Amino acid sequence: MWIYANNELVPAEKATVPAMDHGFLYGIGLFETIRVYNGRLFLWEEHATRLQDGLTSLNIRSKWTTHELQEAIMLTLERNDLQDAYVRLSITAGDQGVGLHADEYKNPLLYIFVKPVTPIRVPPVAKRLQVISFPRQSKEGLKRFKSHNYLNCLLAKQEIGADPHVEGLFLTTEGHVCEGVVSNIFWVENKSLYTPSEKTPLLAGITRKTVITLAKQRGIDVKEGYFSLESLYQADEVFVTNSIQELVPVSYVEDQPVKQVYGETTSLLHEAYRALIHSS
Repeated sequence: MWIYANNELVPAEKATVPAMDHGFLYGIGLFETIRVYNGRLFLWEEHATRLQDGLTSLNIRSKWTTHELQEAIMLTLERNDLQDAYVRLSITAGDQGVGLHADEYKNPLLYIFVKPVTPIRVPPVAKRLQVISFPRQSKEGLKRFKSHNYLNCLLAKQEIGADPHVEGLFLTTEGHVCEGVVSNIFWVENKSLYTPSEKTPLLAGITRKTVITLAKQRGIDVKEGYFSLESLYQADEVFVTNSIQELVPVSYVEDQPVKQVYGETTSLLHEAYRALIHSS
């Protein structure tokens, strides 16, 4: 694997991060996970906007334009000879020495790696949701960032294990449904689409936002709010979303079977999402 590391492509084993980089020392950095279909970055502008907004919030000076970041990704894809891929783009705060930094981070570092992905099955293999024994961490500031601080998710993954067909479900400290370990969650009841509010500690995913838009365009009533776990038990359909796996149906919530797996609304929205992929 070749990695884009600070303006050059190097073999993965030769890519390094400075010991005093605050992304390494304190988790001060951001990343985006982007899906590439047939050599095209999907929803790139949305990912780039979230990244740039996050850098501004963390007082990290961006040294790269959106176009320059896109070019770096395409170079990395080309060097790895990939057309359909998972892309992870990371920007760390940079080498700033020991101790928290109060001023602007002026010398961030850029890393990009890519890897092949398994083609999406339609319908996808369903997952089982397993409730995590501890709550989702609170927002780091006024909102959740897609930051390098991933300890909450790591502990959750260790709890649920390596089975790819099991997704952990975070609740808030108050017991409301929040999100999956690496996904956002939706469910359907009486033809309406439900999903937790962005006022919970969830990460507002790019795929989540796109699914909400697609649903509204098709006249589906979308309800965002605070919901109990019981809402999922009563749902007609449940599915999770992320940029790599798209929309994945849920067959069980804990040991409770979901009434319809890849039901009418789930399949309609997945078809709409895939149509958007092909038209982009």
